[in-house]
Amino acid sequence: MKIISSEIVISAVSPKQYPVDGRPEFALVGRSNVGKSSAINTMLNRKSLARVSSSPGKTRTINFYLVNKEFYLVDLPGYGYTKASKSEKANWGKMIETYLKDRKNLYEVILLADIRHKPTADDKMMYDWIKHYGYGTIVVATKSDKISRGSYQKHFKIIREELGMSPADKIIPISSLKKEGADELWASFKDLFITNGLPITIESAPR
Repeated sequence: MKIISSEIVISAVSPKQYPVDGRPEFALVGRSNVGKSSAINTMLNRKSLARVSSSPGKTRTINFYLVNKEFYLVDLPGYGYTKASKSEKANWGKMIETYLKDRKNLYEVILLADIRHKPTADDKMMYDWIKHYGYGTIVVATKSDKISRGSYQKHFKIIREELGMSPADKIIPISSLKKEGADELWASFKDLFITNGLPITIESAPR
């Protein structure tokens, strides 16, 4: 996909701060330190649009990135940060659930999981949560450069089994270091655009 423009529009903590223009939204969620900000930067071909923190648990807002003036990538708060207080965890959970439950122009929620590790109980709970609201056809396996390509399928099998994924659902590996996986992920987005009848321009271009 040719990224013509991308910008952060708002960092929201409540529905009254969400964009009101009605553009389609596609959300990404995952554990703290799973590499979500790096994945967003890779997708948008930007170095630091999404801030990559050295400390996990820093994303405490819902961040809306406007892409090509046509749709939003939505960065949901990371979960599973062990040093967060119970009240912080409860607040993040409520923030995510409110968005998932009530957002009418949300078309897909994508779970990010570290390809190197077996999904945790928190990952399974989040995946079940996403499925409950009718989403979750794509899982992004981050940090794919940390393992050999020959071992991808073994790790995919573990992810599928632990999350209870449908055979039809996709796992797409992505490497922010090697800038790999973004094209395959955008191809899946194209399928989502077409399936949902969204008038979003898709252009192939060298990355």
